[in-house]
Amino acid sequence: MKPKLYLESTIRSYLVARPSRDAILAGQQECTRVWWKKRAAHFEIFVSDVVTDEIAAGEAAMAIKRLALIKPFVRLTGSEKARALTHALIHGGPLPVRAARDAAHIALSAAHGMHFLLTWNCTHIANATMYGKLREICAAHGCDCPAICTPEELLAE
Repeated sequence: MKPKLYLESTIRSYLVARPSRDAILAGQQECTRVWWKKRAAHFEIFVSDVVTDEIAAGEAAMAIKRLALIKPFVRLTGSEKARALTHALIHGGPLPVRAARDAAHIALSAAHGMHFLLTWNCTHIANATMYGKLREICAAHGCDCPAICTPEELLAE
């Protein structure tokens, strides 16, 4: 059985984005492409309506490319458990109100029992300083927090 992986919006964005002139972003884009080619097939991949909404925004031609990448994946649906967890991650948790969508990614992946949440959002999602609190809040809501990581961390076999 393949591990379950929630693919957050930044991954598809990095896959179809024009090459960045910023050295760090260009490296992250390349790392994402390598992960996609070499490792994506080793996971059962899931997305959500939050992902769809985020990647549908912006330049139309790029949005079409991003949306095409997620067609084959199972879409997680919202639930009362995920909504309550999203609320808890913001109110009393480490995430600010402006990061409600980021909280929803974490909550949906936890509520649906994902093993991994893959993202390049290191401000509000893949942030090691918040991970302990995220795990604590997920556990209080009867969920295991997935391992939150970047493609670079999941390149190894």
